[in-house]
Amino acid sequence: MSAEFARGGDLEALVAALHGQAMVVMAPNSTVNTGLVTGDQRQIVAASAEDGPSTGPARQGPVRATYLKTARRRFVPPPGFEDALTALDSRIAVLVGEPGTGRETHALSLLAHGCEEPVLVQVDGAVNLTRWKPRAHGVHGYLVMEPPDPFALRAWELSSLETPLADAEARLVIVLADATGLVGTLEDHLGMPVVRHRPPDPRKVFAAHLTDGCSDAEFRAPWLRALESGRLDELLPEGLPPRHAAQAAEAVMRLGLPGDTDAEVMGHLARAEGVEIVARAQTDPVLLAHLLSITVYGGLDRSVVLSRAGDLLRLLGQSGEQDPVAPSRHGPLADDARRRPLPEILRVLGAHHVQHAGEEATDTVSFFWPAVSDTVWESLCRDQPPLLPLLHTWLADSGDEPDQIERSGRAVAAMAVVTGGRSLELLHGLVSAPSLVAPRVAARCLGTVTRDPTAGRAAAKLLERWSTSTEVPLREAVAYACRADCGQLTDEQALHLLQRLMETLSDDTGGFTVANLVTAALVQRFEAGDSRARTTILHRMREWTEPDGTPGLLTAFTFPVMASTDLQWWSNRLPKDADVASCAAQLAGHALNESTTFALMRDLLFVWCSEADSTEYLAEALDELFAGLVAARQPGFLRWLLAVQRGPDSMPGKERAAGALAAWRSNTPASNTD
Repeated sequence: MSAEFARGGDLEALVAALHGQAMVVMAPNSTVNTGLVTGDQRQIVAASAEDGPSTGPARQGPVRATYLKTARRRFVPPPGFEDALTALDSRIAVLVGEPGTGRETHALSLLAHGCEEPVLVQVDGAVNLTRWKPRAHGVHGYLVMEPPDPFALRAWELSSLETPLADAEARLVIVLADATGLVGTLEDHLGMPVVRHRPPDPRKVFAAHLTDGCSDAEFRAPWLRALESGRLDELLPEGLPPRHAAQAAEAVMRLGLPGDTDAEVMGHLARAEGVEIVARAQTDPVLLAHLLSITVYGGLDRSVVLSRAGDLLRLLGQSGEQDPVAPSRHGPLADDARRRPLPEILRVLGAHHVQHAGEEATDTVSFFWPAVSDTVWESLCRDQPPLLPLLHTWLADSGDEPDQIERSGRAVAAMAVVTGGRSLELLHGLVSAPSLVAPRVAARCLGTVTRDPTAGRAAAKLLERWSTSTEVPLREAVAYACRADCGQLTDEQALHLLQRLMETLSDDTGGFTVANLVTAALVQRFEAGDSRARTTILHRMREWTEPDGTPGLLTAFTFPVMASTDLQWWSNRLPKDADVASCAAQLAGHALNESTTFALMRDLLFVWCSEADSTEYLAEALDELFAGLVAARQPGFLRWLLAVQRGPDSMPGKERAAGALAAWRSNTPASNTD
């Protein structure tokens, strides 16, 4: 057997060998064994001395010239840009910053600095820099984004690149993602300055993009003036990533001049951002839990947002294969969340963590654009129906702080609006959850959703049905919903529901709880109302005193508390409004008639009498009230007058009570003492 080695274009030898049916092997720079082999065999191939370092296929490519030109025109030097230029004098610089804050643009601008027509190349971060060499000429700078292991870089290996870079008149910037303590550790590890990237002012980025993208100076001027006057603070909050500021400028250029357009731009950006965030998070339970928590509780303390995200994450984990969002994930999701750095989660979700200094220092988490919350919530509630029962379970136990309850209730209400009232079918389960705040969450939902044309009708039916239910949590929810600070029920709606609750009270512990909530709702609604609302409440309470029964008894308990609020209002209204004076006299007499409430009303009259001794306008109001009480001739008021008559001379109202008692006995109305 013979072998011929074809070299170059020696086709004749190849043909001759084939004609003779010999074996032909074409293997330049190789060792070939065509005989029988027993035992081991190895092949060692050495690179030719003429070849350069072998690095495999080049994983690098040019930065597009048009992109680079646009980026340079719109570039806003971030804090520390001059320091970074100084660090680059050694031909190599390491730039550390959070992803999404303009690190790449910063690095490209550093490499292009001082060149009119720079040629830049981006190198894959996975490339082994110990085997990489810059081109001999023609490239001004190289950008390496996020090597997988920053500590695999060695000081001497980077130093060995300085000479080739200097010979090629090029520079190299390595960009890394920031982490706690990374900058100091890298400086010690590499023995060279490491530059920390900080994002530029979003207002300057907005102005730069607007100026570059719009050639019409007359169009730009109003927006730039609005920017300088602070009108765009909501659109461009402090810390807004450059990408978001650029998006805001693009939206402005599409939508037009400032004015009503401000809100239109904000809405457009929030909708686009919300859809994008939902797409990122819906297949990742950790991101989804944090997204929903920020959506509902954004702006509250960081501990609240993170705690609520953890609660939801546990529910997602418990849902197992029924999890509509990520059915393939069954691992310990809470552990996954702990391993994910919060800054990374917030960055992906377009949110930020802000520490506010001052007397009441706060530490909050929220979206950069809070309006994103509405888009996110609407999208998930509309497009993920299987998620709704789990969300109701989650929101039922919101924590007992009022702002957390309010946020939870509003979120449930928004669900009801998005679903056209259908999700209200799940509200019974929410109220029945083993949570002390669940009725308050449901109440906030029902009170808020009442004004919606579709969901409001379903909510009104629920309130009617629950107001006579035998289930105490449902009745508690109705009582809470009747408070003025719990939604948008009108005075007439609230008073109607409160009357139904009173008429169907039981005498067990649950009934006592509901009775207290009814009284509290009446007092709170009176305190929060204007004169018209207060008059409406007094009229309805006067009606409740007519028949014997629970409404009358609760009215007797309620009026003394109600009359002790806003003494200024009572002082102004009683002498000038005969209708209010008549209601007050009847309600005060009713409270004095009830043995269980006599002491409450007695003590309130003592307080008023004591205040009237030094306040002229209150004295006039009190005389008007006493005149009405004498005219009504209720036994409870006579009991009070006789108690004062028998009391010591130092007792408040002694003289006024004596005059009222004389008028009572003469069967004539009491006259003013002035």
